[in-house]
Amino acid sequence: MAIDGRRPTLLPWFIAPAALVAMLLVASLAMLFQYSFRAHLPGTLDVGGFTLDNFQDLGKWLYLRVFIDSLVISAWTAGLSLLLGYPLALALVRCRSPWLKAAILIAVIIPMFTGDIVRTYSWLIVLGTRGFINGSLLGLGVIDAPIPLLFTTTAVVVALVQYSLPVIVVILSAAISHIDSDYEKAAASLGAGPLSVLWNVTLPLSMPGILSGTVTIFAWTMSAFATPQLVGGGKVNMVSNMVYHLGFASFNFPFAAVLSMVSLLLIMMVLALLGLWLRRLERRGFAG
Repeated sequence: MAIDGRRPTLLPWFIAPAALVAMLLVASLAMLFQYSFRAHLPGTLDVGGFTLDNFQDLGKWLYLRVFIDSLVISAWTAGLSLLLGYPLALALVRCRSPWLKAAILIAVIIPMFTGDIVRTYSWLIVLGTRGFINGSLLGLGVIDAPIPLLFTTTAVVVALVQYSLPVIVVILSAAISHIDSDYEKAAASLGAGPLSVLWNVTLPLSMPGILSGTVTIFAWTMSAFATPQLVGGGKVNMVSNMVYHLGFASFNFPFAAVLSMVSLLLIMMVLALLGLWLRRLERRGFAG
């Protein structure tokens, strides 16, 4: 107990670590920002003086294509994760059987306990020329030659969806669990079928979770590195892979900083649009 009679608070002990992390983050972003305006000196780790040439190079098709591919892959990953994750989240929340609910939860959560590299290498085994899929199809006589599944955009999207699915299921489950089931029961009592209840009641009320989960997966995928690096095999490049190549292979730290800043700005724009959409949903009564 405090001497002056007031109860001691632990708030400063929680604020101090958060403030330290925030300061380190701001310092690193400031360093990244100033590097983006420095000239690249080939053959050395040092950087030159102030220049705007780094931003002019963004107009080259090589880098524009990387951003376009990253946006497309992130959008596909977020969309497919939502389509696969929503039924799982709905079953996890609405299922009455504790055994089935535990089985769904274990199947969803277990992949989160394996490392990113381990999961990525497992897809190399599954999608390889002599991997599980091609080996099975060849053994059954369905195909005469292996199908090129690995090192393609489709393979990268599939691996990223499997990587993102546990996260979006957890987010959607939290959103669905906050929906009062009396609304669904009332719609059913008025003659609405299961699909009508899902489309007209459950989906609108869970829209904040849908938006949050989709944007989270989109932003997460935009910064993916190991999965496109290994499953893509150098043929499918995303922003993080290009940043790594420029920074640690070509030692072009200034332009790598430019790509990083542009990627960060894109993610911030998406988050800002999410905030506007959520406020619109709140005005319509869909978000609490």
